[in-house]
Amino acid sequence: MTYVITSPCIDVKDQSCVEVCPVDCIHFDETLDKMLYIDPDECIDCGACEPACPVSAIFAEGDVPEPEREFTKINALWFEDQDAARRAVEEFRARAAPGK
Repeated sequence: MTYVITSPCIDVKDQSCVEVCPVDCIHFDETLDKMLYIDPDECIDCGACEPACPVSAIFAEGDVPEPEREFTKINALWFEDQDAARRAVEEFRARAAPGK
């Protein structure tokens, strides 16, 4: 199991979670990314990041709310293909936008 960062992080990018992560598994490119991502291969499931998040965007993988479940894949995808993960975030935002 791993922890997952979900849509409330989009455009917030608060780094409180990065500061408390003992294994430095939370990453992002400050100039290109709209959110932060947890590497599922590096995450040790300690849970330190979850209470540190000021927007409640972080969940244990098994606790990710149904509307946010695609972020489990998006977090992992960022470590394989950053551009594809960024596109997935933009697609989520487009679907979630009011009036859509």
